[in-house]
Amino acid sequence: MDSPAAAASFQARGVKIPFDRAIIAQKLKRALRRNRYEAKEINAALRCVTAGDTVLELGGGLGYVASVLALKRAPKAIHSFEANPHLIAFQRQLHALNGIDTITAHNALLAPRKGKPQRFFVREDFLASSLLEEVPGKPVRSVETIEVRGLNATFNALKPDVFICDIERAEAALLPHLKYTGLRAAIIELHPQWIGASGVRAVFDAMHAAGLSYFPRWSDQKVVCFRKDWALK
Repeated sequence: MDSPAAAASFQARGVKIPFDRAIIAQKLKRALRRNRYEAKEINAALRCVTAGDTVLELGGGLGYVASVLALKRAPKAIHSFEANPHLIAFQRQLHALNGIDTITAHNALLAPRKGKPQRFFVREDFLASSLLEEVPGKPVRSVETIEVRGLNATFNALKPDVFICDIERAEAALLPHLKYTGLRAAIIELHPQWIGASGVRAVFDAMHAAGLSYFPRWSDQKVVCFRKDWALK
């Protein structure tokens, strides 16, 4: 007979996912089971991450992307940053269910420099949760106070080999402040509808300044991959 945890979970890409109805709506469950949820980001990450890597993920969400990487690529460590404390609790449940001990879930925001804690507005639709107080049609569930850490201090302390970023607007506002040059690869999900052409240019300029070049073979539309020292063959 299945254990209670097993009975209340389902699988996607070999990852056991807790079926918490407060987080996993039926539409999201279908996308996960059909391997459609964050598919482009996961496919790019699986190409970039290798055994022994340290990965820094900005925008951990459900913890699903990091869990796929932990199980399929055996990185040394994954540091996943997520502002929504409700999702942090879900991530830790997910990690425990899969026996993953290489992921550290950080309930914190990264900013150009360390600052005072910020208010974060949690909504019923977790994808709509943000620093914005007003989002039309998206009522606030709770208001949380979240730690703000410095971008470069965090990178220098953790020394990641691979960087994954999926936070709307953050890619253009935050990445131009990055001074760390120890990355081998980065995967950025662009949101041109929010950041515009100037924001897209800012992302590419920031990655070039970090010593990385756009790698089209592993990129897919808005999910763009950057690598150090590559040549198409």
